[in-house]
Amino acid sequence: MSTEEQDLTAQRDALAALGVEPERVYVDHGFTGRNKNRAGLREALAACRAGDTFVVAKLDRLARSVRDAHEIADDLASREIKLNIGGSVHDPTDPMGKLLFNVLAMIAEFEADLISMRTREGMKVAKANGRLRGKQPKLTVKQEAHLLELHDAGEYTMAEMAELFSISRSTIYRAVERGQRKKSGTNSP
Repeated sequence: MSTEEQDLTAQRDALAALGVEPERVYVDHGFTGRNKNRAGLREALAACRAGDTFVVAKLDRLARSVRDAHEIADDLASREIKLNIGGSVHDPTDPMGKLLFNVLAMIAEFEADLISMRTREGMKVAKANGRLRGKQPKLTVKQEAHLLELHDAGEYTMAEMAELFSISRSTIYRAVERGQRKKSGTNSP
């Protein structure tokens, strides 16, 4: 089981402990709480009706910025939907509740910023040590040269070359474009 799956399991378990039925759990794969435009979040918010309670295990699972957390909480409050964060119902009219919510939102944003900063630092170190080279090309230099020869000969269609090299047609178009730039002496993208 991967770390991501373990994290998802822990979140599902936390929601189940808070009384959320498994079929009412909405999931986003490959997104962080920093991204407000998530299909699972949109679906969960759309499924709520006045009088419902929107439950999250932790505030950072809902949003990782103070602004996004407030927008979502304000939207829920305007629709008369309660927000339950880890078992505590957020009351936007209670001064202490507002303070706690703001502190939790600030901590979530701070955590996200730290993670981002550490990731950038780690990538910088890896790049300096030659361990971070970016996405590997689909074709070797030799394969790309062969592909360009076939293209220039005009004997194969793009679809046939894509099948021959086990790549997409868009990869072929990019390779042909690179080859044309090299021939014309321009190296700009």
